[in-house]
Order: sequence, then structure tokens, then C-alpha cells
Amino acid sequence: MQVWIEAALNGPWTRARQPRMPLAVDEIVADGIACARAGAAIIHVHAYDPATGRQIDDPDTYAAIIEGIRGVEDVIVYPTIPFVQSADAFRPGAVEMRFAAIESLGRRGLLEWAVVDPGSINLATFDEAARAEPGSVYLNPGEHVLRGLTLAAQHGFVPSYAVYEPGFLRLGAALARAVPGCPPPLYRFMFSDRFTFGFPPAAYALDAYLELLERTTAGSPWMVAGLGVDVRPLVPHAVARGGHVRVGLEDAPFGTEIGNPALVEEMVQLVEAAGGRPATAAEIRRACPAPGPVRA
Repeated sequence: MQVWIEAALNGPWTRARQPRMPLAVDEIVADGIACARAGAAIIHVHAYDPATGRQIDDPDTYAAIIEGIRGVEDVIVYPTIPFVQSADAFRPGAVEMRFAAIESLGRRGLLEWAVVDPGSINLATFDEAARAEPGSVYLNPGEHVLRGLTLAAQHGFVPSYAVYEPGFLRLGAALARAVPGCPPPLYRFMFSDRFTFGFPPAAYALDAYLELLERTTAGSPWMVAGLGVDVRPLVPHAVARGGHVRVGLEDAPFGTEIGNPALVEEMVQLVEAAGGRPATAAEIRRACPAPGPVRA
């Protein structure tokens, strides 16, 4: 059983929540190379301005990261999209601006995968809720989802769906079918111990997602992941059911004291103990094909 291992190197947290996450381009590239050598075939990144410690969505920065890692190791490297949480999401030009970096990278032929999240959620921790604090809102209006899927069809990259709630799966499958030429998405089931969205990392929850996946888009590739979560208890269940796994400081409990390469090494051990074998990037490309950029 080939198991895809993805390493999510940093996420949106800044070092206030994940002190060991890489920020500068050279740090991210070095971390990505180390994770690839540890057994990850997929690397997911957020770009940062190291001077401010804040996330940026600059295509040139992403290009430097992607080319820096892929120039050394043959892995799939893909970026995020900007986090939107206000009425700005609905203003004229917002959808084009949000996907500007993705479109630029697609035109350069640098994307194999990209984030397209098919739904919106309230994003609050249990601690925030206990203090009667509202948390934030992660907005992905339908127009934004369709923009991402249209770019996937145009530039031939796989949409990586973060499925925070079951409705994300249903809407994502329906919209992907409606966009001509869109490559089949990857469905990444998002679990959490710390946040209030979706399900906790439990076998019954994975079974629920898999039943819905089978009834909605049978045979689609899927992965266990999350935010503020320890997915290790799910690994044997995921491997036994033909799924894949994500690990890294974007997903891990806040304040995790070991770095991304060590997290990948541990995940490789868990996968192998469950009877799986870490897949190579070439094997993933064959199993989850995308046509590449559409040329006029």
C-alpha cells in the first residue's frame, strides 16, 4: 500500500503559536528538502516576510521556494491562498486578487497542486469559545471556489481541498464536476482537538467522511490532516482504508517542540508499522494525474 505523506511546513500561525516553523525562503527550502529526504513526497508552504513575521502572498517568493526545493529533491511543492475573513471577500476584484499568485505561478508552469477550499467556516478554538470570544471566519465564497477550479483546469494542477465540514465535500465534488477539464481534487479531511470545526480525530469520524466520499465521488484520493491536532491515532485507520496522511507544524498542536523533519520521520515509522510504504512523488503523479498547463 503506497501512502502519500505530505509535510505542511508552517501555516498561518506565525512563531507566536509555532516557534519552530520556518519563515525565510532559505529556511523553508532547507526544511522542505529535509522533509523530502525524511520521506515526504508533498510539501505545502505559506510564504512569509521574515522582517515582520507576517504571511505574504507573493508569487516570486513562492517561486523561489518551489524552485529551491524541487531543484534538489523531486517532490510536489504547493502554496496556500490568502486567508479572507471579512466583507472584502465580496468586493469587486477580490476573487482575482486572492488567486493572483496562483494564476502567476500557473502561467510559469510551477504548480502541480494548489489550495482550493470549498466552503466557509467559523474558526474558533475551544478556549476562545469558553471565554465567549468569537474567533474568526474563514471565507471561501462560491465565486472563489470556482475561480480556483477554473485555474486548475487552465493550468493543469490538482485542487487540494481542505474539508473542514461534510458540506465541503459535497459542494467541492459538485463544483469540480461542473468545471470542464478540472483535474480530480484531493479530499483532505480536517480534524481538530483544539478547534471547534468538524470532527475530532477519531475512527468513527473518518468512517463518516469515507461513507460520504463513497456516495459522493467514489474512488477519489483522500488524506487525514487538521489544525491543532495529533493525527497519529488515525494513521492505522487511514492506511487500512487506503488513505494518505499529512503532518507538519501547520497542523500540529501549538507549541510543538520538534521540527518538521522529525515529524515526517515519525510519520514514516507509523505508516510502515501500519503496513504502508511512503510513496514517491512520481508514484503520486501517476495515481493523481493532472494534465499540466493548457497551451493555446
